[in-house]
Amino acid sequence: MAKTATRTRADGKPAAVSEATVPAEEAPLTTGSNAPATQPLSLEAAIGRKIRTLRQRLQITAAELAAEAGLSPGMLSKIENGGISPSLSTLQALARALNAPLTSFFADFEERRDCSYVRAGQGAAIERRGTKAGHRYELLGHSLSGDIVCEPYLITLSETAEPYSMFQHEGIEFIYMLTGRLTYRHADKVYPMGPGDALFFDAAAPHGPEELIERPMTYLSIIIYPRE
Repeated sequence: MAKTATRTRADGKPAAVSEATVPAEEAPLTTGSNAPATQPLSLEAAIGRKIRTLRQRLQITAAELAAEAGLSPGMLSKIENGGISPSLSTLQALARALNAPLTSFFADFEERRDCSYVRAGQGAAIERRGTKAGHRYELLGHSLSGDIVCEPYLITLSETAEPYSMFQHEGIEFIYMLTGRLTYRHADKVYPMGPGDALFFDAAAPHGPEELIERPMTYLSIIIYPRE
């Protein structure tokens, strides 16, 4: 049952109105993405995550690191899970055991979030592996840090461009057609591409423009792969 709120009428008497007519605080807006929401990272959690990352990079177990640093396995587990705030002497012992500077433990907590801004026409011209004559690659941004590399390109195929459908590289790729028309091959399938068409695929398979129908043409290419 809807609740009611009171509102004063012109004659001074109260009038009942539905609560639905009373504006409520707007809920925070979210995107349509399924990406999980970011959570505030505490200093303890940031330190623990960094210690675990460094340990795994050295391919040593938690028990081995604990023994090397003079800690109990249970204590190290609490540190890696952000459950306690380790003392400076404990962090120094872990830094020695991991052969890492003490300051590296605080890197994730102090890390600035990436942002790359490129004005129109000012993207960096890139000579990519396998680039052919008439294929122009303009890098529109770049990843500054993190485990994933993202390379967004504006690709222009001029009147003199030749088709090439044998590109292969690690990661995944997304293509969005802006102008012109072509057919784009991925593995054993060919897709007609015109303005507004999109293609998302595993880039390890042979791929690339196979037939250039309407030149010149431009399309966005976004390549994502793990950082080595």
